[in-house]
Amino acid sequence: MKWLATLAFALPFAFAAPQGIDISHYQGSVNFNTAKANGVEFVYMKATEGTSYTDPLFSEHYTGATNAGLIRGSYHFARPDVSSGATQANYFLAHGGGWSADGITLPGALDIEYNPYGATCYGLSHSAMVAWVKDFSNTYHSKTGRFPVIYTTTDWWTQCTGNASGFQNDNPLWIARYASSIGALPAGYSYATFWQYADSGSNPGDQDIFNGDSAGLGRMAKGS
Repeated sequence: MKWLATLAFALPFAFAAPQGIDISHYQGSVNFNTAKANGVEFVYMKATEGTSYTDPLFSEHYTGATNAGLIRGSYHFARPDVSSGATQANYFLAHGGGWSADGITLPGALDIEYNPYGATCYGLSHSAMVAWVKDFSNTYHSKTGRFPVIYTTTDWWTQCTGNASGFQNDNPLWIARYASSIGALPAGYSYATFWQYADSGSNPGDQDIFNGDSAGLGRMAKGS
């Protein structure tokens, strides 16, 4: 994966790299031109959750980010307790989660993390969770030619997959850790592609950074 840089994240280094945000309807309408003027180069936005929910502001956010000239992508909030990985990947793809090699679309992201509705690991064993993520990932890849980015925390990944390795071979990692350094990563990963380092800041939504430069971000969008 040529676009995956090998830099070690640490603030303040982060601010020399492309800054981004991730948003959902909770942020309401976003002025993407202002965000771009503030240094934002990319945005991930929520498209879907499970197999029955689409974010009500997804279309507005996607159009606004596109019109502002930002590199953008969408994410799916996983619900491994309600249906298979393949079913949710197809739902995501049907509701804004696709990818094309236009140079401005990031591969879709699988947001797999703490369950806000019940058991932390959605009632799945380690092996069942690993199989679920692989099912989602392989289905997405079969339809787009790209493997999805995996968004998670090291704590959740360790607790709910048994700190499974192997995904580093295909799936770019987007790690969430609100601290001055990125910390330990899930097994197998020597670096993350994206780091969500704060849940608020000078721009709307969560604050993110790409591990590389603007040219590398463009290559990742293009798939080259």
